[in-house]
Amino acid sequence: MARRIGGKGGGSDPGAGKAGVTVAAAALAVSVAAGSGGISLGGGASTTAVDSVGMNLTRAKSEGRKSARKGDADGAWRQLNMRTLKRTAKAEAQCLTHSFGQVRDHFMRNPCKSLDRTLLAVGDDRGNVAVVSVAWVGFRGRREAGEFKRLIDVHGTGDITPLAAPLLDLADVRFTALHYQSRPDGDTVVIAEAETASGQVSGDVLDALADMASWLPR
Repeated sequence: MARRIGGKGGGSDPGAGKAGVTVAAAALAVSVAAGSGGISLGGGASTTAVDSVGMNLTRAKSEGRKSARKGDADGAWRQLNMRTLKRTAKAEAQCLTHSFGQVRDHFMRNPCKSLDRTLLAVGDDRGNVAVVSVAWVGFRGRREAGEFKRLIDVHGTGDITPLAAPLLDLADVRFTALHYQSRPDGDTVVIAEAETASGQVSGDVLDALADMASWLPR
């Protein structure tokens, strides 16, 4: 499937022949201890996190945002009966070499001030795992941030490249941007995306994960 970057149902597709950006999905037979039990990163669980949330998904998202704003990622995921399994983060001084498409061209003319990226594996206790990518792109001011957000939210304009998933000891998964959220935060634009890595995670839960992640502080 061609890569699409942008909001729900929207996004950008790279030009013909451009490969989609990939990160890692959990390798089979690997498990991570969490709490009193183990969480399998492999396998094909038949139920998803949303089954336990049911019709309260809207409330879960709202409560998750509150936790995310406080920097409590696990408090946010807990609303979906999920938890952080692994996490990696990296700060950069520039964006040019970590972007592609028109977004990269934009940075050639309008360099960013900072780039912070994080990649998380988030899962439940039944082997359902999602990978969540978050990028905080800093600019000189609000105007520059607004211009960038208008560009990156449009189809065919490229993206910030997620952190490489081997940092989480994971195998490749493609980000489609079907579960995407961006928001302005002063002179910063926050971009979050989520994809299923293992088992079954519903589109509604992926949307909620991206939404909550976009509220995490840098």
